[in-house]
Amino acid sequence: MEEQKTDAILNSLAEGVITLDKEFRITFINEAASQITGFNKEEVIGKICKNIFKSDSCIDNCPIARILNYGKSVFDYDSQIECKNSNPIPIRLNAALLKDEHNNPSGGVITFRDISMLKKIESMLKDSSNFQGMISNSKSMKEIFLLIEQISDSDAPVLITGETGTGKELIANAIKNLSRRNKNKFVKVNCSVIPHNLLASELFGHTKGAFTDAQKDRIGRFELADGGTIFLDEIGEMPIQMQPQILRVVQDGTFERLGESVTKSVDVRIITATNVNLAKAISEGKFREDLFYRLNVIHINLPPLRERKDDIPLLANHFLKKFSLIYKKNIQSIDAECIEQLTKWAWPGNIRELENAIEYAVIRNKPDKSLCVCAFPEKIRENIFCAPGNNVIPDNQIPFENASLIELLNQNKWNKTKVAQILGIDRTTLWRKLKSIGIN
Repeated sequence: MEEQKTDAILNSLAEGVITLDKEFRITFINEAASQITGFNKEEVIGKICKNIFKSDSCIDNCPIARILNYGKSVFDYDSQIECKNSNPIPIRLNAALLKDEHNNPSGGVITFRDISMLKKIESMLKDSSNFQGMISNSKSMKEIFLLIEQISDSDAPVLITGETGTGKELIANAIKNLSRRNKNKFVKVNCSVIPHNLLASELFGHTKGAFTDAQKDRIGRFELADGGTIFLDEIGEMPIQMQPQILRVVQDGTFERLGESVTKSVDVRIITATNVNLAKAISEGKFREDLFYRLNVIHINLPPLRERKDDIPLLANHFLKKFSLIYKKNIQSIDAECIEQLTKWAWPGNIRELENAIEYAVIRNKPDKSLCVCAFPEKIRENIFCAPGNNVIPDNQIPFENASLIELLNQNKWNKTKVAQILGIDRTTLWRKLKSIGIN
């Protein structure tokens, strides 16, 4: 009975699951794995894994052999497997050790997912107008891309400023990827989401008993990033009482854990970002002027999308290709009227708002038709309506079936606010829909 319950749970997962014994014979395959590979359980149970899936890792880098030999789990490992009736497909897998009732190794479990779509999108991104995942042909952005290349050998602090949605984190990623520390750790911290009373512990660590919930020693993010790069996003939201500690680690690379008087040293490249006007914050006593000058050695200011309107058609077509692939709509082009309307809009949410708008429009647009202006949110199309029978699916016919809804939620990591925005409905409407199908 317990085994049936476990099988039911594993069969409900969207990821493929396969278990093996110590002789690498398959002992279980769930329904998702069967759907991905085309093999049913009768065809694989008891068979040696490499004879079935013929992965390119079977010979010299088998993940199950690695965990049996070293006892360490494998995470986010990219490989390739052969399927029953198709060409090999790329997968991303995790592998962990299985133990028997006596705590002895008995085999391993592999979970995996098909990343063919991801590989297609990555291939699509390899474009002359693409720089480290950023799409632009504008002069201002080209100058920023050149600056990032010029500072690749430097460890000087970088301050990235710009409005919300302009791509500050993408800039930080590019700086790290092109730096001489690109093989080392990259630790990201959003200073606005960590409670102020926990921020010092999060950044610098603590010792056991330093405060009520400190039940053991813990290293902080700076120590974790030693030898690599740390990205402090929303630095303008950092409380003023924390800023002297940041100044110290920027100046001489030293800090102390909470509850400890021992000075520790770290070697980190510091990148910061904010959408706050730091000059104003300094005048209001909310940000230290000396910290600003220490962080602002290299300054990158990202222009808002309304100041680089020539990039709007380029970005719109890029996002169209991405979401047409994801939603299997085969939408090849955008109407000229649509491009004109997108260029007129001010995009207060910048690139992030444009991406969400394109995703919404792709969902509403009919498959195999050009993307129509009427598919966009009403605030963007400014009361432009198309005649009946156009390229847009009527609102009451937008796919809202249970399976489509769950797929959309999975694609957006169950961010219900974003999914509601994509569907053009209130979050409460989405909540009621989920409740009606038994999901709380």
